[in-house]
Amino acid sequence: MARPLRIIYPGAFYHVTSRGNEKKDIFKSRRDREKFLEYLASATERYGAVIYAYCLMSNHIHLFLQTPEGNLSQIMRHIIGAYTTYFNIKRKRAGHLFQGRYKSILVEANEYAAELTRYIHLNPVKAGITAKADEYEWSSCRAYIGAAPTPEWLRSGFILGSFGKTEPVSRKNYREFMEKVEIEAYESPLKSAVGGSVLGSPEFVEEITETHLNERRADKDIPALLHFSNRPPLEEIIELARGAMKNNDKLGRQVSIYLCHKYSGAPLKEIATKFDVGVTAIGEASKRIQKKIEGDKALQKLIGTLTTTINKWKWRVDPLRPL
Repeated sequence: MARPLRIIYPGAFYHVTSRGNEKKDIFKSRRDREKFLEYLASATERYGAVIYAYCLMSNHIHLFLQTPEGNLSQIMRHIIGAYTTYFNIKRKRAGHLFQGRYKSILVEANEYAAELTRYIHLNPVKAGITAKADEYEWSSCRAYIGAAPTPEWLRSGFILGSFGKTEPVSRKNYREFMEKVEIEAYESPLKSAVGGSVLGSPEFVEEITETHLNERRADKDIPALLHFSNRPPLEEIIELARGAMKNNDKLGRQVSIYLCHKYSGAPLKEIATKFDVGVTAIGEASKRIQKKIEGDKALQKLIGTLTTTINKWKWRVDPLRPL
C-alpha cells in the first residue's frame, strides 16, 4: 500500500486534515467539539505543537500548525488517538473513527500562512453551512477578528501581525481580508501543492528537495516522491533525442541510450528494459557513442544543445503530474 510523503524537521509548518471513516461524522455533539479542542490544547502543552488556525467540520478537521520539535506524527497521534478513544468509550463502539492516515502538506509560511488561514476559515461558507466565516462557532475565525476570546493555545498573533501594528487594526484588516473574497470563485491554495505534499515557492521546493528528499528517491512505496525528482524521466530524454534526429533512427537510438545513461539517474536495468537490451549493452553503447561524439564536431554541438535542455529541466516541478 502506498504511503504518504512525510517531510519532518524542527520548525516545519503544516496544513493537516483528517476525515471520518467512510466520510461519516466525527462530531455528534457540542461536547465532542469541545473535547477535541481540549486535545488541541494538550498537544501544545505536552508535545510543543504551535497551532495557528483550525476548523472542525462535521466529518473532518483542518489544522494549520508548526512543530518546533519536528514531531508531527507524535502530535497527530495524540490528537486523533485521544479523541478516538474518548468518542468510542462515550458511544460504546470500537474501531477506527478517522479514515486512514491524516494528510499533511508542508507549507512555506512566509508565502502562504495568511491565505491558508483564510482557506481554513472559509470551509463552512464553501460548504453552505454559514453565509460568513465568522458566523461559524467551531473555527478560529471568530478569535481572529475579536468576536470570541482567543484560547491561550491559539497563536493568532503570528498571522495577525502581518495585518497591522496594533491589535484593533490587525483584526479589522483581517476581517476585510476574509470578506473581500468571492466565495464561488475562490479556489483552495492547496491545489498549488507540489505532489500534494509541499506548498511553497519554487525556491522553497528546491530547498526541501535538496535537504530532505534526495536520499529518499528510491522509495517506491511513496508515489509523491516522483514529483520532486530533479532527473527527467526516460521517456522525455528519448523523445528529445529522437526528435532532434528524425532523419537517422539508428543514431537517435544511440544518442537516446547515451543521454539516458548519463542524465536520467535511472538504474541500468530500467534503461536496458526500456531499450530491450541487456544491462551490459547500455554501458557498451554509451562508450561507442562517446567515441563518435569526440570525433564529430557537428554531433558534439548537437549533444551540447540536448544536454543544455536536459539541465534546464532540473528542479522542474509539475503539481498536476498524477500520482
